[in-house]
Amino acid sequence: MTERVLLVLHQEQSTPGRVGLALRDRGYELDIRRPRYGEPLPKTMAEHAGAVIFGGPQSANDPDAFIKAETDFIGVPLREGKPFLGICLGAQMLARHLGERVATHPEGKAEIGYYPVRPTAAGRALCDWPSHMYQWHREGFDLPRGTELLAEGDIFPMQAFRYRTAYAIQFHAEVTHAMMCRWTTRGAARMELPGAKQRHEHFADRPVYDLGIRRWLSDFLDHWLQCGVQRPRLVAAG
Repeated sequence: MTERVLLVLHQEQSTPGRVGLALRDRGYELDIRRPRYGEPLPKTMAEHAGAVIFGGPQSANDPDAFIKAETDFIGVPLREGKPFLGICLGAQMLARHLGERVATHPEGKAEIGYYPVRPTAAGRALCDWPSHMYQWHREGFDLPRGTELLAEGDIFPMQAFRYRTAYAIQFHAEVTHAMMCRWTTRGAARMELPGAKQRHEHFADRPVYDLGIRRWLSDFLDHWLQCGVQRPRLVAAG
């Protein structure tokens, strides 16, 4: 039977981008759900090989019921030792689930475009990293207790961390050219925020950094998919 990966999206037109393409290439079926529009999340990971919560325009601090449901759901893969990946908003939800704060930059800055990332020794042990990652956020998280920092940045210091079989990445390695076109058009107002790169810079930087990002994503996903194999069931944090 084909294994499935649960993918949680936050807008009607959102797609899983390169993450979805890479998972399909590896033989996985994509189970795409949008709790924002009433689609439920599973109570167990028994029928899924892993779960990914993607980014979105929302905040992990929002009072909406679906934000709480997704944040609480993270305890399911943690308890069952299944791979979980949080991307941007999903990473911030993982930080919140582990008891840490999510907040805007103290100077109101945002990361919109390509920005440097620096892997830690633990991050370098996973795979090779590109010098820059594509970003689209104005909130970040503090490092939760008991986690391992994998990558750092200048504006938002915490860029990636690991907790058991769960990984959080603040950046968007999944973004395709078509997605970048949509984001920089529909989200043009975000490029007015302090520190944001302008639209022409996004497309000028893409051919410089994108190959390294694609290679990183492929290597990272191979590692991530194996992190829950033959692991014992674990008790959720907190």
